[in-house]
Amino acid sequence: MTLSQPDLDQLRRQVRIALHDHWRFYLIEGIVLVILGAAAVIVPPIATLSFTILIGWLFLISGVVGLFTTFRMRGVPGFWWSLFSAVLGIVVGGLLIANPITGAFSLTFLLIVLFIIEGVVSVMFALEHRQDLPGGWGWMLASGIIDLVLATIIFAGLPGSAIWALGLVVGFNLAFGGIALIMMALYARRIDPISAAT
Repeated sequence: MTLSQPDLDQLRRQVRIALHDHWRFYLIEGIVLVILGAAAVIVPPIATLSFTILIGWLFLISGVVGLFTTFRMRGVPGFWWSLFSAVLGIVVGGLLIANPITGAFSLTFLLIVLFIIEGVVSVMFALEHRQDLPGGWGWMLASGIIDLVLATIIFAGLPGSAIWALGLVVGFNLAFGGIALIMMALYARRIDPISAAT
């Protein structure tokens, strides 16, 4: 189903009005995220352990729910794979919660792999499209190189970097997400709801 241009315009107006009406909530959420992000950057070991325990609980809860639903639907194809997935979630979640320091080490390895993959993909994309994006391919290349440098720094610092890497990355992510929400809220505050409604 495709929307006609008047329908799209009406939808955009409704979004702009909703943004204007609720800009304070976005601002508050953004400020909270910046504070949490700054705290994580200031004390990355605590943020790393907190993040690891949170991930552990998410795995554990999803595993328990998966186990319950798998046994409720025994006749459905893929029962054994669903059962294996649920048990794996419970085991992984339990291990992360029981020993968050070891869990942080494992999650740091995943972070390194993520940075390597993202860095290689960004570099390859930039080099392949440098003719198509003459003004932007350099930024993409720089982003990929930064990802690879971060992966190298974290890997070279193991096992010590496992204590701070996740917390630092989560902290920066929260802080920049919060800044984005604050900027969006300040923009939404300036929207004129009367002109947006017409």
